[in-house]
Amino acid sequence: MSDHFTRVLSRPEFIGLIAALMALNALAIDVMLPALPYMGEALGVASENERQFVISSYMLGMGIAVLAFGPLTDRFGRRAPLLAGMALYIAAAIAAIFAPSFAILLVLRFIQGMGAASVRVIATAVVRDRYSGREMAEVMSLTFMVFMAIPVIAPGIGQIILLVGDWHNIFIFMGVLAAAFWLWTFIRLPETLPVEHRRPLSFKAVLDGFVIVFTNRVAISYGLAGTFLFGALFGFISSSQQIYVDIYDLGVYFPVAFAAMAGLMGVSSFTNSRIVRRIGMRRLSHGAMLSFTGFAAVWLFFALIGFLPLWLFFSLLAVIMFSFGWAASNMNSLSMEPLGAVAGTAAAVFGFIQTVGGALIGSYTGQHFDGTTVPAATGYFSMGVLALICILIAERGKLFGVGEEHSDADLSHAAH
Repeated sequence: MSDHFTRVLSRPEFIGLIAALMALNALAIDVMLPALPYMGEALGVASENERQFVISSYMLGMGIAVLAFGPLTDRFGRRAPLLAGMALYIAAAIAAIFAPSFAILLVLRFIQGMGAASVRVIATAVVRDRYSGREMAEVMSLTFMVFMAIPVIAPGIGQIILLVGDWHNIFIFMGVLAAAFWLWTFIRLPETLPVEHRRPLSFKAVLDGFVIVFTNRVAISYGLAGTFLFGALFGFISSSQQIYVDIYDLGVYFPVAFAAMAGLMGVSSFTNSRIVRRIGMRRLSHGAMLSFTGFAAVWLFFALIGFLPLWLFFSLLAVIMFSFGWAASNMNSLSMEPLGAVAGTAAAVFGFIQTVGGALIGSYTGQHFDGTTVPAATGYFSMGVLALICILIAERGKLFGVGEEHSDADLSHAAH
């Protein structure tokens, strides 16, 4: 990357900006959770499970639109598609204030998710433009750590907004914050994809890019592993309000419990950034996935026998969420590592698979909420097993290897 980029945007500000952009997605999900009962009541939706569609409709919109933003950002650069998508996000959030029915609200949430797809794709591509190998994993971990500050505080923000106003104000808050991030991006983020490295927007070029992604065994396997991991997480998030409030009767303290879990994921990402250069992405993510799946199995066992007091549930979930932080950031980097020449398309493919797949898995899990934590525990355990299978396919049956974590020079040579 040029000296101009380094001078204009320092590494800390770069990480902060990318994390802020990624946080828009977490905000659009987590700040809504305390408001779901009020939104359902105001718009005539009696079923608690149906209210979860406020989350899943957003996720589906984002997951579908990422496929378009990938080729667009590889053709037109990073800035213009990013700013256009963020503008759509802002417009949909403001329009949702005036939604006359639950169906219209879901449509606007779908459109808001489509705008958020630009952030989902381009933030990852920008990181890949500037970094590679273990350095990329370190930056992704730091970005994920800052990003996780939003789930820590978002439900609490939503609860505070509801104390001083109604659920419409949550959409105002989202729109204003996104507008501030849009302005920060417009002023400070330079173009990171040189013109000479852009791909033509033709059917053949787009198809070739998708072929490159889908035929790379390591990349697609880790991408699928991430899908199962996020599917488990979305399943828990969709029913978290019901678990914490209906089962454990935490009431207004629900945001505190939710924040504690998200905070552990942030701490996990920070520790990952400190040790990933020394230990390597594979060793950390493989160990984390074994921990994730093992403790999910213990959770499922206790849920099935009916012995799951709050202290035990919280302890098991804490270990699982910490493991998630190590696994997610490293597997995301491992899926992008071999695909620097088509970073935008790769981010789009994985964004589509992980967002749509994760939303469908999560929605399926959430819709099976039955007054216990068994559905969520089943989701975590089964998705952990599937993720481990994908990792074994990627690594030809071996865990804890070092792999080929290339240098910047190696990747630059390969891309040309």
